[in-house]
Amino acid sequence: MSKWFFAVDKGGTFTDIIGIDPHNKIHTSKIPSESSLYLDPVVQGIRSILNLSEDDKIPSHKIERIRIGTTVATNALLERKGSNTVLLITRGFGDLLEIGNQARPELFDLAINKPEQLYSSVLEVHERLDAKGNIIQDLDETRLEKDLKALPSSEIASLAIVLMHSWKNPIHEEKCYEIAKKAGFENVSISSKLMPTIKIVCRGQTTVVDSYLSPILREYILLLKSELGDISVEFMQSSGGLTDGLMLTGKDAILSGPAGGAIGSASVGKINNYNSVIGFDMGGTSTDVSRYDGNYSRIMEIEAGGINFQTSSLDIKTVAAGGGSKIWFDGRKLQVGPESSGAVPGPVCYGLNGDLAITDANLVLGRINPDFFPSVFGSEQNQKLSREETEKEFKLLCSKVNETTQSNLSVEELAIGFVDIANEKMAAAVKEISVSRGYDVRNHVLVCFGGAAPQHCCGIARILGIKKIVIHPLSSLLSAYGIANAEQFRYGIKSMVTKFDYESYSTAVSELESMQPALVEELESLGIESRHIVSNHLLDLRVAGTDNSITIPVSEIDEMNSRFKEKHRDLFGFYPVGELEIENARLEVTGSRKTIDESSLVSNSSKSEPIDYCKVYFDKKFIDTPIYSKDSLPSGFELFGPAIIHDPNSTVVIDPGFRASINEFGHIIIDQEELSNLQVSADKDPISLEIFSNLFMSVAEQMGYTLQNTAHSVNIKERLDFSCAIFDS
Repeated sequence: MSKWFFAVDKGGTFTDIIGIDPHNKIHTSKIPSESSLYLDPVVQGIRSILNLSEDDKIPSHKIERIRIGTTVATNALLERKGSNTVLLITRGFGDLLEIGNQARPELFDLAINKPEQLYSSVLEVHERLDAKGNIIQDLDETRLEKDLKALPSSEIASLAIVLMHSWKNPIHEEKCYEIAKKAGFENVSISSKLMPTIKIVCRGQTTVVDSYLSPILREYILLLKSELGDISVEFMQSSGGLTDGLMLTGKDAILSGPAGGAIGSASVGKINNYNSVIGFDMGGTSTDVSRYDGNYSRIMEIEAGGINFQTSSLDIKTVAAGGGSKIWFDGRKLQVGPESSGAVPGPVCYGLNGDLAITDANLVLGRINPDFFPSVFGSEQNQKLSREETEKEFKLLCSKVNETTQSNLSVEELAIGFVDIANEKMAAAVKEISVSRGYDVRNHVLVCFGGAAPQHCCGIARILGIKKIVIHPLSSLLSAYGIANAEQFRYGIKSMVTKFDYESYSTAVSELESMQPALVEELESLGIESRHIVSNHLLDLRVAGTDNSITIPVSEIDEMNSRFKEKHRDLFGFYPVGELEIENARLEVTGSRKTIDESSLVSNSSKSEPIDYCKVYFDKKFIDTPIYSKDSLPSGFELFGPAIIHDPNSTVVIDPGFRASINEFGHIIIDQEELSNLQVSADKDPISLEIFSNLFMSVAEQMGYTLQNTAHSVNIKERLDFSCAIFDS
């Protein structure tokens, strides 16, 4: 490599930057995502690694390309700060997206808080097609032109066009698009191009999401261009693939950062020849979990900010429990999250008058040592973590809890209680992407990453019964590592909804073959050689009359029938009965480039002595615990917990009952030597109440997943018209 290459993950709390110089040496940086000292953390992180002064321009001639995973689209959606959008929809369906599918996130809530819709107003279009795409009522073009002129174009930034049955025949949507463009509207999204699939509610929400977010993304990309010049910039998508700034759409950018982590954890599994991997990414704001078994688990429908929409995405479960999750007392029980203290003001120990958070609990327990943590805190971003402020606030909270509940908890017992509660919440998310999908989580390896995950990995493994943990040398920056190793990705989709037979099979294959050349050409135009481009043809098959499809790779028709039956049996517990039909034909095209050289991460040191000792709270007491420097541990080194392994960006806590070793790639391999369960007090204290609450909820949820997966009834399987509960005797 003759130039620099950068991979950046802009998270909610921190931004992680990996830079590879022309000599293939890896440089890293981790900085707050929000700061009054700089405008954008991506640009600042690159400047920092290149040692540029404030007045120096970024030397574009020295940088080959930059890859970015960003939360810009996610934040705009969650905070409802997207562009002002008007929805154009078939007359009589103006309320359709607001009505949605009538799903209730909390089944027993008496007061339903419907999510705020993304569009500001609705314009009903006089037209109608039937279910086969035939015109019943012609588009009233004159009336549409008049209605569009009546809109305040200076205030409306985007239009989203969603018409009934346009996936079958896009003629009216395309005419609406032309009229809108002539009327002066710049950002116009039409559903028949974005997501030409059946089910208007999801198709409509997808179009609105794209229309709502795309202008915000374009503004951000222009901001980056103004700083980065003509450097090639690629963006991570929810699908786990890369695209350039011109091709990036709002709907594909929601899980940009978490997708990098899923790719990174899968890469770690492949390097170590582990076939089944759980990716566990605990950052400052939230925790993301994913699963890999030789193939990425993908989904075509995701939920964000209360909006369900369709896009190709890796199957990632997010839970509001991160290092920055606020810890608090509700008067009866201890609570973790869902609110986060964020990067500013952050936890109390950041020295910016923040609230107590999980990071503070780990600091009190000795799992984080300020002497081995970056001095980037305080108002000037040059201070260490403040143990004094954290202990002061914990004592106040402890007094309040003890006084209210008539308990006698120490500060350390309170802190470990918060950590145990957070661990239960995160373990429940892992069960959702494994147990609920029919996989035994105990047969997986836990790949831990993110700044906070290595402090919780042993606790999570103990809860789940996982025997092996892997921590990469770049674990605290693994999302950026995944982004560096990601492939260019393009996909196409076409709804068919027809009986699965030899005729429809041939039609589907022809559709896929017709879509392929344009997507392959896109990747070749980026300089990717054809031998590094791979195309996958897939069909979504389902039993006729049902709504749950299973994605099967295209092969011989008899083999596809057999694979569908076996996968249906694994997922739902019984073999399918009835004819099959094709719901969608899917095409995925990937192109690969050079990945990070793992040999550059291996330490050449042979020092294996502790660099220090500290007191860490384990098993209801403080224990003198050795601290090792990760950079000094040679391949083959082995230790038994309790111990702490420190690197510049994270702290790995090895609990008693676990053994850690360093493999030939410099990865930390942690084995659970003594399988044991978390011991919860039978007393009615505020810690046990919340832990039992989470345990009971997890049992009920797993009952629900099993019932949903094994049910024959459409009411149960698809409408989710059931509930599960646990009662005492």
